[in-house]
Amino acid sequence: MASETDETTRVWLVERTYSDDEQNLIILTYATTDGRQYFRKERALTGDSDVRGTTAAVESESSNLGPVDDPELKEQYATEATRMAEKHDPDDAI
Repeated sequence: MASETDETTRVWLVERTYSDDEQNLIILTYATTDGRQYFRKERALTGDSDVRGTTAAVESESSNLGPVDDPELKEQYATEATRMAEKHDPDDAI
């Protein structure tokens, strides 16, 4: 349960990749619309019956966001996060 002092930030899905190191691991990357911060979420799939939706956006505690230092990656994340925010509601399944 979040305390009243916890701040959250909405971040938008910008990248979905599969781990090279582990089978059945999906890495979801969400970012702010300015591309300055990102949130990474790893999801292990346990079988064919493991169906969990991925939403267009999530709320992340601000302390869980990392900085995006690479200018090209920052621009890429900003472009994709903005596109997602314009085309989707936060709870849309992607």
